Amino acid sequence: MSAREAVASVTGSFTEHRPAVRPAAAPDGPLDWTGYAESRARASARTGEEESVLYGTAWIGDRECVLVSFEFGFLGGSLGGRTGDRLEAAYALARERRLPLVSLVATGGSRMQEGMIALIQLQRVARASTLLRAAGLPQIAVVRDPTTGGGWATVGAGADVVLALPGAQIGFAGSRVRPADADPYAYTAEGQLAAGQVDAVVPPDELPGTLNRWLTALTVTGRTEAAAVPRALSATGLPATGWDAVEQARSAARPRAEAYLDAYFEYRLPLNGDRCGGTDAGLLAGVGLHDGRPVAYVAQCGTATRPAGYRTAARVVRLADRLGLPVLTLVDTPGAANDAEAERAGAGAAIADAFAAVAAAGVPVTTLVIGEGGSGGALALAAPGNTHVTSDSYFSVIAPELAAAILKRGPDEVRSTADQLGLRPQDLVDLGIARSVVGPAGA
Repeated sequence: MSAREAVASVTGSFTEHRPAVRPAAAPDGPLDWTGYAESRARASARTGEEESVLYGTAWIGDRECVLVSFEFGFLGGSLGGRTGDRLEAAYALARERRLPLVSLVATGGSRMQEGMIALIQLQRVARASTLLRAAGLPQIAVVRDPTTGGGWATVGAGADVVLALPGAQIGFAGSRVRPADADPYAYTAEGQLAAGQVDAVVPPDELPGTLNRWLTALTVTGRTEAAAVPRALSATGLPATGWDAVEQARSAARPRAEAYLDAYFEYRLPLNGDRCGGTDAGLLAGVGLHDGRPVAYVAQCGTATRPAGYRTAARVVRLADRLGLPVLTLVDTPGAANDAEAERAGAGAAIADAFAAVAAAGVPVTTLVIGEGGSGGALALAAPGNTHVTSDSYFSVIAPELAAAILKRGPDEVRSTADQLGLRPQDLVDLGIARSVVGPAGA
């Protein structure tokens, strides 16, 4: 698919822009690479393009953006000096117009015929991307086939949201330079999704609608107000004892995060992975629309949260903070994963990062405890001063069984220990830990 075909696949409204053209240092480029001028001329004749990137403004659905598209047929979509000019100009246009940037990426990396001049374009792109990020504007990359090298490591992987087309080859190492025995799956869209480097794999016919929803979800107009507290999905009454609270929170019949998110959002879009090679199936994160307003969410699903889950949560909270999105967190975990693998993966540092992201957030964070609130693994995602609880939840310094073990008490004292911990929903309100016990809709 050519660059213009890629543009036409997502929008029927595209106004191309062109930067000022700088004179060539020499006919065959900065290295005077013999035959480079002829290669460019052939590429131009074949594709009808003057460079490997085109850009301009576009409407995708009802949302305007700056759109960048790579032409792989022009020297493999490679980055050279003039490519850098266009990319830098595209990011600057997005800043000037206060528009999000959408990139349709297909590239083989840096252009050999320009040597280090080509490679340093990555620094230019990184700086332009950083300036756009500092301006509070979102970046979405659509990774086409293939996307490798510096283009993946800047425009692609450096975006806030990374979408990929099915089967696309994606990786820093291109097919000609990666180890001969490398697992080919690791270099595919699906493999990168499994590794938490891609947020979603989107079929081509769904791409325009998906991009429109993302552009809507990442755009805030007016003042950022706190996300509304979800109503409880269960009519369970308040527990009489601490152990009753624990049993209600652990009940298999209790509503879980997925049900709360489905009831709360008109639609939601996932943000997947910690960008460090990890995912946690027990944590859902992304952005959705609630009452027509975008809200970022992080939701624990009742399992022990793994380091990748906390890093993903921190990533989403920081993105929301930068874009001005309110945050909703749903707390439901017996605690942080504490097996040897979790420790090797940096459990302590990951939990610390989640605490720091919530503490530093300038946007309002709203928390609802919907099940188990086990120790610091739960508290890391709880909003100081704006945490609410359901009747079938508890929040404790530690699970009562573990508390009894630490205190050298026998199994027969676990229930009484639960009472002493003050972990019931009503106890949490009395202690000032929770602001309210929320009821079901209509109650």
